Amino acid sequence: MPVKVLMVCLGNICRSPLAEGILKAKVNPSEVFVDSAGTAGYHIGKAPDLRSIEIASQAGIDISRQKCRRFTPADFDNFDYIFAMDRENLMHLMDLARNEADSKKLYLLLEKAGMPGEEVPDPYYGGPEGFREVFHMIDAATDKLLPMLYRP
Repeated sequence: MPVKVLMVCLGNICRSPLAEGILKAKVNPSEVFVDSAGTAGYHIGKAPDLRSIEIASQAGIDISRQKCRRFTPADFDNFDYIFAMDRENLMHLMDLARNEADSKKLYLLLEKAGMPGEEVPDPYYGGPEGFREVFHMIDAATDKLLPMLYRP
Protein backbone atom coordinates (compact mmCIF):
# COMPACT_ATOMS: atom_id res chain seq x y z
CA MET A 1 0.00 0.00 0.00
CA PRO A 2 1.56 3.32 -1.03
CA VAL A 3 2.22 6.21 1.34
CA LYS A 4 -0.35 8.90 0.50
CA VAL A 5 0.64 12.57 0.47
CA LEU A 6 -1.64 15.59 0.04
CA MET A 7 -0.31 19.08 -0.76
CA VAL A 8 -2.62 21.95 0.26
CA CYS A 9 -2.77 25.67 -0.45
CA LEU A 10 -5.65 28.15 -0.63
CA GLY A 11 -7.09 27.78 -4.13
CA ASN A 12 -5.25 24.70 -5.44
CA ILE A 13 -4.11 26.55 -8.55
CA CYS A 14 -0.56 27.77 -7.82
CA ARG A 15 1.46 26.22 -4.99
CA SER A 16 -0.16 22.87 -4.25
CA PRO A 17 -0.41 21.79 -7.92
CA LEU A 18 3.29 22.58 -8.27
CA ALA A 19 4.04 20.62 -5.10
CA GLU A 20 2.00 17.69 -6.38
CA GLY A 21 3.77 17.70 -9.74
CA ILE A 22 7.27 18.15 -8.30
CA LEU A 23 6.87 15.36 -5.76
CA LYS A 24 5.22 13.02 -8.28
CA ALA A 25 8.24 13.48 -10.55
CA LYS A 26 10.53 12.23 -7.75
CA VAL A 27 8.69 9.20 -6.40
CA ASN A 28 7.75 5.72 -7.52
CA PRO A 29 3.95 5.94 -7.93
CA SER A 30 3.52 2.38 -6.69
CA GLU A 31 5.13 3.43 -3.39
CA VAL A 32 3.99 7.06 -2.97
CA PHE A 33 0.65 8.53 -4.10
CA VAL A 34 0.52 12.33 -4.36
CA ASP A 35 -2.48 14.65 -4.73
CA SER A 36 -3.31 18.28 -4.00
CA ALA A 37 -6.26 20.33 -2.78
CA GLY A 38 -7.22 23.81 -1.67
CA THR A 39 -8.85 24.98 1.53
CA ALA A 40 -11.15 27.25 -0.49
CA GLY A 41 -13.44 26.24 -3.34
CA TYR A 42 -12.73 29.15 -5.68
CA HIS A 43 -11.44 27.11 -8.62
CA ILE A 44 -12.99 23.63 -8.33
CA GLY A 45 -12.61 21.65 -11.57
CA LYS A 46 -10.24 24.15 -13.19
CA ALA A 47 -6.69 23.55 -14.33
CA PRO A 48 -3.79 25.09 -12.40
CA ASP A 49 -2.74 28.69 -13.05
CA LEU A 50 -1.00 28.99 -16.43
CA ARG A 51 2.10 30.38 -14.71
CA SER A 52 2.35 27.25 -12.54
CA ILE A 53 1.88 25.07 -15.62
CA GLU A 54 4.62 27.02 -17.42
CA ILE A 55 7.23 26.91 -14.63
CA ALA A 56 6.60 23.18 -14.13
CA SER A 57 6.87 22.59 -17.88
CA GLN A 58 10.26 24.32 -17.94
CA ALA A 59 11.44 21.60 -15.53
CA GLY A 60 9.89 18.82 -17.64
CA ILE A 61 6.87 18.36 -15.35
CA ASP A 62 3.36 18.36 -16.84
CA ILE A 63 0.69 19.55 -14.38
CA SER A 64 -1.73 20.76 -17.08
CA ARG A 65 -4.16 17.87 -16.57
CA GLN A 66 -4.56 18.40 -12.84
CA LYS A 67 -7.98 19.63 -11.70
CA CYS A 68 -8.48 21.85 -8.68
CA ARG A 69 -10.44 20.43 -5.80
CA ARG A 70 -11.34 21.48 -2.29
CA PHE A 71 -10.01 19.75 0.81
CA THR A 72 -12.64 17.69 2.65
CA PRO A 73 -12.55 16.02 6.07
CA ALA A 74 -12.49 12.65 4.24
CA ASP A 75 -8.95 13.56 3.15
CA PHE A 76 -7.86 12.88 6.73
CA ASP A 77 -8.94 9.27 6.20
CA ASN A 78 -7.30 8.95 2.79
CA PHE A 79 -3.85 10.51 3.37
CA ASP A 80 -0.89 9.75 5.63
CA TYR A 81 0.73 13.19 5.32
CA ILE A 82 -1.00 16.50 4.64
CA PHE A 83 1.37 19.38 3.90
CA ALA A 84 0.14 22.97 4.02
CA MET A 85 2.05 25.61 2.10
CA ASP A 86 1.57 28.31 4.75
CA ARG A 87 0.44 28.82 8.33
CA GLU A 88 -2.96 30.27 7.45
CA ASN A 89 -3.93 27.15 5.51
CA LEU A 90 -2.41 24.93 8.19
CA MET A 91 -4.60 26.63 10.80
CA HIS A 92 -7.65 26.13 8.58
CA LEU A 93 -6.82 22.43 8.26
CA MET A 94 -6.34 22.15 12.01
CA ASP A 95 -9.82 23.62 12.48
CA LEU A 96 -11.19 20.87 10.22
CA ALA A 97 -9.39 18.08 12.08
CA ARG A 98 -11.90 15.83 13.81
CA ASN A 99 -9.52 14.33 16.34
CA GLU A 100 -5.90 14.01 17.40
CA ALA A 101 -5.19 11.39 14.72
CA ASP A 102 -6.23 13.90 12.03
CA SER A 103 -4.11 16.66 13.60
CA LYS A 104 -1.03 14.43 13.65
CA LYS A 105 -1.14 14.18 9.83
CA LEU A 106 -0.81 17.97 9.37
CA TYR A 107 2.51 19.68 8.66
CA LEU A 108 3.83 22.95 7.34
CA LEU A 109 5.74 21.82 4.23
CA LEU A 110 8.95 23.80 4.65
CA GLU A 111 9.08 23.33 8.40
CA LYS A 112 8.82 19.54 8.04
CA ALA A 113 11.61 19.74 5.45
CA GLY A 114 13.90 21.41 7.98
CA MET A 115 13.28 25.01 6.95
CA PRO A 116 11.69 26.27 10.19
CA GLY A 117 9.85 29.56 10.17
CA GLU A 118 9.48 29.59 6.40
CA GLU A 119 6.31 29.39 4.36
CA VAL A 120 5.76 28.93 0.65
CA PRO A 121 4.54 32.38 -0.43
CA ASP A 122 1.48 32.71 -2.64
CA PRO A 123 2.76 33.87 -6.05
CA TYR A 124 -0.71 34.53 -7.50
CA TYR A 125 -0.59 38.34 -7.51
CA GLY A 126 2.99 38.58 -8.71
CA GLY A 127 4.91 37.82 -11.84
CA PRO A 128 6.83 34.81 -13.14
CA GLU A 129 9.73 35.38 -10.74
CA GLY A 130 7.45 34.53 -7.80
CA PHE A 131 6.47 31.26 -9.45
CA ARG A 132 10.15 30.43 -10.04
CA GLU A 133 10.93 31.13 -6.38
CA VAL A 134 8.02 28.95 -5.23
CA PHE A 135 9.09 26.14 -7.57
CA HIS A 136 12.64 26.15 -6.17
CA MET A 137 11.42 26.24 -2.54
CA ILE A 138 9.09 23.29 -3.09
CA ASP A 139 11.72 21.40 -5.09
CA ALA A 140 14.24 21.72 -2.24
CA ALA A 141 11.65 20.81 0.40
CA THR A 142 10.45 17.69 -1.42
CA ASP A 143 14.04 16.48 -1.80
CA LYS A 144 14.39 16.62 1.98
CA LEU A 145 11.07 14.80 2.55
CA LEU A 146 11.84 11.78 0.35
CA PRO A 147 13.50 9.66 3.08
CA MET A 148 10.44 10.11 5.31
CA LEU A 149 8.08 8.97 2.54
CA TYR A 150 9.96 5.75 1.86
CA ARG A 151 9.45 4.30 5.32
CA PRO A 152 10.20 0.61 5.88
